[in-house]
Amino acid sequence: MNTFGNIYRLTSFGESHGKAVGGVIDGCPAGIELNFKLIQDELDRRKPGQSKVSTQRKEADEVQFLSGIFEGKTTGTPIAFLVWNNDQKSSDYDNLHEIFRPSHADLTYFAKYGLRDPRGGGRSSARITLSRVVAGAIAKQILMLQGVMINAYTSQVGNIKLSETYSELDLSATESNIVRCPNGEIATQMIDLIQDVRKNGNTVGGVVSCVAKNVPIGLGEPEFLKLHAELGRAVLSINAAKAFELGSGFSSAEMFGNQHNDSFFSEQNVIKTRTNNSGGIQGGISNGMDIYFRVAFKPVATIITEQETVDIHSNNVKFSAKGRHDPCVVPRAVPIVEAMTAMVLLDFFLLNKRFL
Repeated sequence: MNTFGNIYRLTSFGESHGKAVGGVIDGCPAGIELNFKLIQDELDRRKPGQSKVSTQRKEADEVQFLSGIFEGKTTGTPIAFLVWNNDQKSSDYDNLHEIFRPSHADLTYFAKYGLRDPRGGGRSSARITLSRVVAGAIAKQILMLQGVMINAYTSQVGNIKLSETYSELDLSATESNIVRCPNGEIATQMIDLIQDVRKNGNTVGGVVSCVAKNVPIGLGEPEFLKLHAELGRAVLSINAAKAFELGSGFSSAEMFGNQHNDSFFSEQNVIKTRTNNSGGIQGGISNGMDIYFRVAFKPVATIITEQETVDIHSNNVKFSAKGRHDPCVVPRAVPIVEAMTAMVLLDFFLLNKRFL
């Protein structure tokens, strides 16, 4: 299951410390003029070593396209691409060959396959998500032609969270700080917390919020291909993602129907809702309002402080991890959430034959 999507499909390949990471995109419409700078910009938002609150692994993450593009336009054939790995330090993982890191994929991979690549987590590494960002960057450009805009941002790190809703925020300020929080004051508090956590050899979790604007009514299927279900499946497949919440989410469990219902009204013959507790999706189908959801990310599993665990021989052992790791995955997860959202929405555009 290394392929995601129905019509617009991405198949990814590679490992964290292998020679390269890349993918093949199939189902991309022909004749799309691509802005390669925007694609690289998206990769730069995700790449390691970009700030003091991310892993210090240094990778240029320059994408090379091998097929499917001619004279700057998509040809409708498979788009193959790769990004070379240049700054692996596999020796940092020499002490992990026989050790299962708590809350990591080490044990489950070993149980499933009988072996595993311990270098940087191998296939389970968050580095593999760069393939999603490339495919998502192309999808975003296609969706822009339809007026669809996707913006994700950091809304919580640890116990520090935004009090404003997305409609109260200036989302253009998201990239103005290294944690990608559109509130500068809260961003500073988040940065301070992450730095303190790093100094203590620990990690911290957080939340990414995402809004997709100008999504037309009618995307999604009423039963097994519900739009919100596919969005949840997409973002929960991102490393360290633990929960997905659409619209009012878990708070809806505390509400009454007359509080939660989104009343309809007509404005210039366009039906809208006065509130958006539904998060832009009703009955599995987009209703024309903003699609809004949140994704919770756990603390990164690899920490520097000593932990108890077991080895492949079932011996109880203690160990301390080495290497370069994110103290908080959330800032780098923002472009990945946008990418997965774009891939899902474009897929539904194509499924509903709404493209061009």
